[in-house]
Amino acid sequence: MCGIIGYVGEKEIVPLLINGLKRLEYRGYDSFGFCIQNNSNLEIIKKQGKISEFVESPELKNISNTIGVAHTRWATHGRPNETNAHPHLDCKNEIALVHNGIIENYYTLKELLIKKGHRITSETDSEILVHLIEDFYSGDLETAVSKALGFVEGTFGLAVIHKHERKIVAARRGSPLVIGIGDNEMIVSSDATAVLEHTKRLIYLHDNEIASVEKNSYYVRNIEGEKVKKEIHEIKWSLDQIEKKGFKHFMLKEIFEQPKALENVLRGRIRDGRIKLSLNLDAAKINRIIITACGTSWHAALIGKYLIENIVSVPVEVDYASEFRYRNPFLKENDLVILISQSGETADTLAALREAKSKNANTLGIINVVGSTISREVDSGIYTHAGLEVGVASTKTFTSQVVTLLLLALFFRQERGLSLDKELLKEIMFLPEKVEETLGKSEEIRKVAYDFYSSENFLYLGRGINFPVALEGALKLKEISYIHAEGYPAAEMKHGPIALIDDDMPVVFLATNGTIFKKVLNSMEEVKSRGGRIITITDKKNSVIDKLSDYVITVPSVSEEISSVINIIPLQLLAYHIADLKKLDVDRPRNLAKSVTVE
Repeated sequence: MCGIIGYVGEKEIVPLLINGLKRLEYRGYDSFGFCIQNNSNLEIIKKQGKISEFVESPELKNISNTIGVAHTRWATHGRPNETNAHPHLDCKNEIALVHNGIIENYYTLKELLIKKGHRITSETDSEILVHLIEDFYSGDLETAVSKALGFVEGTFGLAVIHKHERKIVAARRGSPLVIGIGDNEMIVSSDATAVLEHTKRLIYLHDNEIASVEKNSYYVRNIEGEKVKKEIHEIKWSLDQIEKKGFKHFMLKEIFEQPKALENVLRGRIRDGRIKLSLNLDAAKINRIIITACGTSWHAALIGKYLIENIVSVPVEVDYASEFRYRNPFLKENDLVILISQSGETADTLAALREAKSKNANTLGIINVVGSTISREVDSGIYTHAGLEVGVASTKTFTSQVVTLLLLALFFRQERGLSLDKELLKEIMFLPEKVEETLGKSEEIRKVAYDFYSSENFLYLGRGINFPVALEGALKLKEISYIHAEGYPAAEMKHGPIALIDDDMPVVFLATNGTIFKKVLNSMEEVKSRGGRIITITDKKNSVIDKLSDYVITVPSVSEEISSVINIIPLQLLAYHIADLKKLDVDRPRNLAKSVTVE
């Protein structure tokens, strides 16, 4: 969700914090704020809107110092405005705080603090924290933060400064924080992307840890006050991975990075006709699988169900992570719960993981971010190695997750002593090339987008493994173009959605070769007879498709098991080009954030 950056060192702080917030804007961009410690005073600037709109503000140019904190917000409690923007100050203007997460006992604490004379000026739960810390402050900020957090229920990633102390105190429970270790400088951030410009050495705070950070030193304690020894990690990303590199938007860059991302997913995992995965479980004993995820990852999970059931003949359930623990899931000894999350910090998915572990199920994570909370807490894990994804609408994350699930399905089959399809393995290895070929359709798809970018509704239809692709295509369009879109199994259209079909309704069909290809053609006939305008994604020349379709986008022909990876590419490009033609902020769509770390 929101983005935090704090700095203590020797560099001029305002340009540094501005650049950090720009890198973190994909985590939230309703409002932003700075607080700088300056001559034993705290100078604060808060604005509604995006940091990029205010980089030339005279207010920012008049601040000078070398210690401070900043924040870019995705609103939860309270509307996006200057009052609710972070940082928040205590009553004496001595302590400033930036916070990610949700304080669940916010109302109880607020009533208590108001009775004690604190003036609460915002609608946020976050402001309560700074007043609570003020209540405990008696000369040492770290002690005050530690005592205050003992009364807090909920999640937090926070950074706090005091006007008389040259340090930042940071703490975490359920919302990620890292500390970058530089030369005569330290950076606290909710994301490594804001640290990379200054250092590749960082530590990850774990839940219920509190760090005291000065320019040449840091130490970490747990909430009980015991010192914790932290491992220093070396970031493997390069700076150019968080730049657009000539692309108009990060989303477009990341769509075109998918061949490379898939090469990374596959590297070293298919050798000598076998699947090589290092998992801490006995795959042969697993007799039921539950996959749980959110958003785009949930769509990948639906494809995973199709793949595992067809390749391994093991029953698979797919749950929204947000619902999993609240239905009191029935789990047995040989059940496996697979958790899919790009960030590895998704709050709902993390809660599902802990529910599964509390019931002694085997757990396996499919994660992109190394060192993330889910990756640390699962019994086994597979990193997708998709690389940094800045665009809020996930693209290369989805295809990487699908291919990872395919490898996992083949691994389970192999570990059960069943033979693998050698031709399919060969096809998988050539998948990056097929994706590259599909990306060559971008300009053709932009012409299609030009005909439909003013539409108010879209319908996406597919069957079998391509039904989840229809869902994902509709989600991409909704996320970045704000056009209402729905994904359905093609056969379900006649059970209700067909009432929507008229001359103004674009309908996208996924009609690639597969076990039920002819059934999809029947659904196309039903749409055309009611005046719908059809865009067809297909891998074969067919006179019926040509007759029924207003536009035909041809993709490479591949096995049904990997068709979803190819078929999503035109849908990603269609959504992108429609949003771009509408002149929308593709990388930062309204109301959304990249990593959802609150329930």
